[in-house]
Amino acid sequence: MKIGAVGHAQAKDGLMMRIAPAAVLALALGASGPSFAQHSPDPRVADLVQSGALRVGLGLGSLTTAIRNPATGELKGPALELGRALAARMGIQFVPIEYPRPGAVIDGLRANAWDVSVLIVDPVRAEQVDYSNPYLQSDLTYLVAAGSTIQRVADADRQGIRIAAARGDSSDLHLTRTLKRAELVRTDSIAAAVELLRSGSVNAIALNRPSLIAQSATLPGSRVLGDGFADIYSAVAIPKGHDRWLAYINEFIEDAKVSGLMNRMIETLALQGVRAAPPQSLSKVKR
Repeated sequence: MKIGAVGHAQAKDGLMMRIAPAAVLALALGASGPSFAQHSPDPRVADLVQSGALRVGLGLGSLTTAIRNPATGELKGPALELGRALAARMGIQFVPIEYPRPGAVIDGLRANAWDVSVLIVDPVRAEQVDYSNPYLQSDLTYLVAAGSTIQRVADADRQGIRIAAARGDSSDLHLTRTLKRAELVRTDSIAAAVELLRSGSVNAIALNRPSLIAQSATLPGSRVLGDGFADIYSAVAIPKGHDRWLAYINEFIEDAKVSGLMNRMIETLALQGVRAAPPQSLSKVKR
């Protein structure tokens, strides 16, 4: 994939993405062209506008949401940029609410700690949140260490195989439903799962493909499997009971896809193994 020319240098561990300055990308997504301009408060989100801030739940550690540069502390990622752009469209302050992993965002829902978040669509989560139209699609797969005999997804579900997944992450939720023989080892962060593979304590890490591609650069000889065990879609999640918010956010998402801005965000963030979801694709996704 072609990488945008504007950006910071990649961190030497290969985890961080090249990205345009965040304010530029937020401006492009949030206020570019007449369909994105917020001239007066939209009645569908009047309560959010009145509050003066959009609180966005960010689950850290995954390239489909946001990651933190360990050297600078800077956050980057599509969930961050999408949340910032949505706040810009409404004309209110963007307030990130951080969680140590994507699955932990649901804990904040119970405490009313955020207004919107970005999560991978999953039927378990759909019992607790409403999803917007999806905006990114990818798949879940495995990262295995050098010399592993696991060549395909089917090879991993065997007796004696240990698979690490971040607790509450989409890979954890999916494998909890589908694994028959392998042991699922839940960790408190994606970084902890990586360390288990590095030490040889597990045979594979289950995660979304773009995140595993980045993590593979930190584990010499490791491989991301060519096939996946689930197709996934990223969407904006909101607490249930806010249908007017959802209609507004769906309009925002579709504008970003149709205008090409979503594709430009993917390119600017240098995401691999991910693509923009097709327009009006919500009906194709199990929620």
